[in-house]
Amino acid sequence: MSLIPDDVIEQVREAADIVGIIGEHVELKRTGSDFRAPCPFHGGTHRNFAVIPRKGMYYCFVCHAGGDVFTFFMKKLGMDYPTAVREVARRVGITIPERGPTGPDPREPLYSAVAAAADWFARQLLENPEAQVARDYLTTRHFDLETVQPLGLGYAPKGKAFLDAMKGLGVRDEVLLEAALLAKREDGTLAPRFRGRLLFPIHDLRARVVAFGGRILGEGEPKYLNSSDTPIFHKGKLLYNLHVAKHAIRKAERAILVEGYFDVLRLSLAGIEEVVAPLGTGLTPEQAQLVKRHASHVILLYDSDEPGLRATFRAGDELLREGLRVSVATLPGGEDPDTLVQKQGAGGLEGILKDAVDVLERKIQILDRKGFFGTLPGRRRALDRLLPTIRAAKDPITRELYLSRAAEAAGVRKDVLEREAGMRDAGSGMRPGTPTHPASPISHPALPASAEKALLLLMLEGEPWLSRVTEAVDPEELEFPPYRAVFESVADDAVLALDDTSARAYEQLKAEGLGARDPNEMYELAVNWMEARRLERQLEQLDDQLPFESPDRQASLIAEKRRVFDELRKRYPRYKIAKRRRGAPGT
Repeated sequence: MSLIPDDVIEQVREAADIVGIIGEHVELKRTGSDFRAPCPFHGGTHRNFAVIPRKGMYYCFVCHAGGDVFTFFMKKLGMDYPTAVREVARRVGITIPERGPTGPDPREPLYSAVAAAADWFARQLLENPEAQVARDYLTTRHFDLETVQPLGLGYAPKGKAFLDAMKGLGVRDEVLLEAALLAKREDGTLAPRFRGRLLFPIHDLRARVVAFGGRILGEGEPKYLNSSDTPIFHKGKLLYNLHVAKHAIRKAERAILVEGYFDVLRLSLAGIEEVVAPLGTGLTPEQAQLVKRHASHVILLYDSDEPGLRATFRAGDELLREGLRVSVATLPGGEDPDTLVQKQGAGGLEGILKDAVDVLERKIQILDRKGFFGTLPGRRRALDRLLPTIRAAKDPITRELYLSRAAEAAGVRKDVLEREAGMRDAGSGMRPGTPTHPASPISHPALPASAEKALLLLMLEGEPWLSRVTEAVDPEELEFPPYRAVFESVADDAVLALDDTSARAYEQLKAEGLGARDPNEMYELAVNWMEARRLERQLEQLDDQLPFESPDRQASLIAEKRRVFDELRKRYPRYKIAKRRRGAPGT
């Protein structure tokens, strides 16, 4: 059977009258904006089965059956997915083009495994005594269980219950490994990836669960853990809640971008449904393109603290590169979208959204408040922070307005600023690292692999990694000069001040990215190595001192050397081998 193009599936789903189609099988009665009926799946007599047209979904509060119009045909009439799509397409008068490879989708076992896991996790949240900690946590966040049930939240117990449950359902371990539901320990044994966490299902645009985000309950790190990338999930290419929000985004002609899962849930439940969030990383170009497919205007609603502002402006630049109109909504100090809606309701948030200002104007407000425009050096630093946003603007009129506004704010001539931005007769919407310096005739080799490089790659992913790295490491500790320059410029949001050599290093690092590497593992190894280098430098200093000290002082220094060396071996057991292989600093 031929594969059906994703855009056609979306067209069919949006054209389908889910109320009319399901109403052919059950007697639906309107209840507010939804429709209720006895459940056609478990044979109930009470109206516990809800059809929610604004979300294009149905859900039973008793047997927990839920899905979209295609899922309904699959469960009710025993159809497979492509047949269900074709049946709905026939009803709405859309022709399915026949193209693509034939045969079953080789990823289908992964979709099935993740769907089975999602159902099981959702039941644990409702029924498992161990999940009381999750139910209590939701209560502290002012979410009642009945409200979040249709959203598919779940709980991952500790221990091996998940392994046993999947084995009972006939799901093979190798499929669970490939779907990132299991992890293999160093001794070869298998363990569930999610343990003791409240789980948020992550859907693709077809509304299929493809991954999970897990919030730790109690002590432990990381606070939030997402599924790693798999053949059916790439976290930089999806947005949380977009499968539902896309309809509301088109209707509202705007998208609201927030940072966290709970922010999305709170706004959605309050009736502000055009809300999405990245998946634990900074906004990627692919995610910005996803937003562009559904809206031309984005309001950034991030926290107003320093990390939140950094994430806001990085996301703003990515969206400007796609030609979108970008506004920033400013929350009161100490508030996030979740807490604000709890206190003031949707009306209070709508007032803040209404007062949102353009992203460049918001930058200027903050720089002015911090006194940057009061001195000549301050104006220079202010322009270093404004230029990335000006250069990011793809729309030529927006770019022209940005140049005029920044020149006015900093008290410089517009033509001077235009030359500084490197934009006269240049393309628009340039990504960070687009060369504005003269091209070097000297080819530049691959950057040396090291702990320093790993830390820079993490910083370039945005928050929370930027804050974690800058808190753990001082720029003076980086021994490879281009890496140190990139570290300082990224931390200060002033990459346009880099010299030619460091700018090329920055370009290469941005192009490389993390790929499939685990950021938590990279961070741990890199920070351990940097700590080992600190201790190694202490040893070198002690060696330099020894020849010039008295015998008594030498004995004391030798004892100190032993202590430092023991600490070094404890933090980095393979230290001696690594030192012999490492060669020059930074390599």
